[in-house]
Amino acid sequence: MNIEFPVFKTKTDGVTKTFDMSDPVSRREYFNAKCGDEIIKIKEFFDNGNTFVAYFLGKKNSGKGTYCKLFSEIVGPDRVVHLSVGDLVRNANEAAKDPAQLAEIKKFMEENYRGFMSIDECINALMSRDVGSLLPTEFILALTKMEIAKHPRKAIFLDGFPRQMDQVTYSLYFRDLINYRQDPDFFVMIDIPNTIIDARIKSRVICPICHTPRNTILLRTKEIGYDKDNNNYYLICDNPGCEGFGKEKMVGKEGDDKGIEAIKDRLATDETLIEKAFGIYGIPKILLRNSVPVDVAKDMVDDYELTPEFVYSYNQAENKVDVTEKPWTVKDDKGTESFSLMPPPVVVSMIKQMAKTLGL
Repeated sequence: MNIEFPVFKTKTDGVTKTFDMSDPVSRREYFNAKCGDEIIKIKEFFDNGNTFVAYFLGKKNSGKGTYCKLFSEIVGPDRVVHLSVGDLVRNANEAAKDPAQLAEIKKFMEENYRGFMSIDECINALMSRDVGSLLPTEFILALTKMEIAKHPRKAIFLDGFPRQMDQVTYSLYFRDLINYRQDPDFFVMIDIPNTIIDARIKSRVICPICHTPRNTILLRTKEIGYDKDNNNYYLICDNPGCEGFGKEKMVGKEGDDKGIEAIKDRLATDETLIEKAFGIYGIPKILLRNSVPVDVAKDMVDDYELTPEFVYSYNQAENKVDVTEKPWTVKDDKGTESFSLMPPPVVVSMIKQMAKTLGL
């Protein structure tokens, strides 16, 4: 990507405590310590009846859902909604199979849809297997408006729009097209190295019984198994509600061993979209960086803000697997040796930039 995403400093003078990023209570203390003033201002912004529209732009698997979830955790789930256009279309596809819900969709479209395809043609495309490429943007906008109507007075994080190049201009007038008041809107652009996405895909596993997801190098389970014959380590399901709790071997999904190979075209399109949107005047941009170069990390972030990588070794004497942690080191898309960042420090940078963007 040709955009230079700056490294955001989250290391804060006077904050010497080490926080546990996986513990909700400790995480709340962390956010208050790192960006408490901005959180107060944003909450006051909501208390005064204000909301906003934020367009998430990031490559597939860049963490958009995680960042929104953490923001919601900070300001309150009653103040914000994360709308995935892909999920919205899939849900509409499922809803349209029910005659009553299909009638509701058609009625809404008759009042709100304007486009070159007829409503019946759009409904037929909605019911198609190849929904994403057949539905016109105007129909997707109307579906989005229909969903937003279910969440009055909430800030919106819109994920998956714009998705194609011809939708970039639509996003600039999104508020007007869906009559969503005159809320401030802005892009939230995420930079994440392809090496991180590739490793996440290759190391993700699920329980074959309950389908609980985990990651062998980033999100391990309590119990780790060791296959002596193949010199291979594996995670054991730790979902208490699963029949395989404490014994079921977690496995990778078919094709995950190929990493980003299957989504290379999608990643390239996502990068082009971000670069195109970055060059547009008149709309603020919040830039989030998922990694920090190793040579500046010490001055910019605290050690506990770095993503830990789990390393396994077989303890033959005790017949068990020992687990150690170290910062996860990757090369960014420019070949710079970098540390991956945990989601909370990325959200800290988002909150601080958001407060400034909103003029708080």
